[in-house]
Amino acid sequence: MISVRLEPENKDVCVERAKTVTQLLHALGRKPGRALVIRAGQLLTPDLNLRPDDHIIVRDVGSRG
Repeated sequence: MISVRLEPENKDVCVERAKTVTQLLHALGRKPGRALVIRAGQLLTPDLNLRPDDHIIVRDVGSRG
């Protein structure tokens, strides 16, 4: 299970079946070009594999109007 911190909502969620960053973003309803995915202080690219014990930050980027 991957622990995810959603920002700027400051909400914690868990995602069970995501093997890549792209799958994680899809499970969270986020678009790859509209969110940063961070693990241990490093940005992750959409093709990178995730581990079940990962702690990830997903930070929305861009204007909200």
